[in-house]
Amino acid sequence: MAAPEAGIADWVWRQQSSWSQTANKLKRDLTRWRAAALALTITGAVLATLGTQVATISSPAGKGLVWASAVAVGLVPVIRPRFGRQAVEAWTRARSASETLKEQVYTYLAEVSPYREDGRDQRMRDQADATLAAVDDLQPHTAGIEPVPRKLPAVRDVDGYVAIRVNEQIHGYYRTQADKLNDRLRWLRGAEFTLAAAAVVAAATAGSLGVKGAAAWIPVLTTVSAALTAHVAAARYEFLLIEYARTAAQLERLRDRRHVPADPDQAARADDEFVAQCERIISAQNEAWMAKLSSDSR
Repeated sequence: MAAPEAGIADWVWRQQSSWSQTANKLKRDLTRWRAAALALTITGAVLATLGTQVATISSPAGKGLVWASAVAVGLVPVIRPRFGRQAVEAWTRARSASETLKEQVYTYLAEVSPYREDGRDQRMRDQADATLAAVDDLQPHTAGIEPVPRKLPAVRDVDGYVAIRVNEQIHGYYRTQADKLNDRLRWLRGAEFTLAAAAVVAAATAGSLGVKGAAAWIPVLTTVSAALTAHVAAARYEFLLIEYARTAAQLERLRDRRHVPADPDQAARADDEFVAQCERIISAQNEAWMAKLSSDSR
């Protein structure tokens, strides 16, 4: 789809909406398949142990539970490609395209370099075309997705850029995401601790009181705990939490140190450098987590 001769910023903003929705859809799919793998792993471990115990009462019922356990465990490698390397790369590349287009729009609206000089519309068109060409192979993932009708950000200068772009990234995204990840990690770590404590109790019950049934559940508790740990590691919650908090702090420091010289030429150069530094910080954060997730999925 070629860019129109007029309204280039509107066109790029619509493209950004499409790719943002595409990235969100791909991430939702990844999250669901990872959760399904975790659930299947836990279900398989529980049913296997339950089956051996039920078999002493009813052999058919015990065999049925063991069969269901085998099915659950066997499905994990079947669905693994759904959240494997190619799926992660598709998501991160779609998100990268969305964020690059967003950067172009905000820089264009703030009227700083490289969109300060004459020919800025053509320059933006060329930049957007290059960004979209890099994800042409992901076009099938955009099927059925239409841009969300929305106005361009109300940015007319660098002050507006600070108010809408920088402050929104700090408080509306990075801080919010860090808080959500912190809550999620706290819950998962609490679950891991509870499972570890339950395994100790089961071992003590089996050893001290001679309750044979309790010993059978020790491997189950260990397996579930390990599955939760692997899930946290795969999602890179701790890495992302650090990255979000660090990026918010960097943007805050840059914003608070901003100084606009009285001389118009110096002020223009200062504005150019300020916006460029903000976008470098945001881009560096995006590139860091995308590289981390892509490399860890190999």
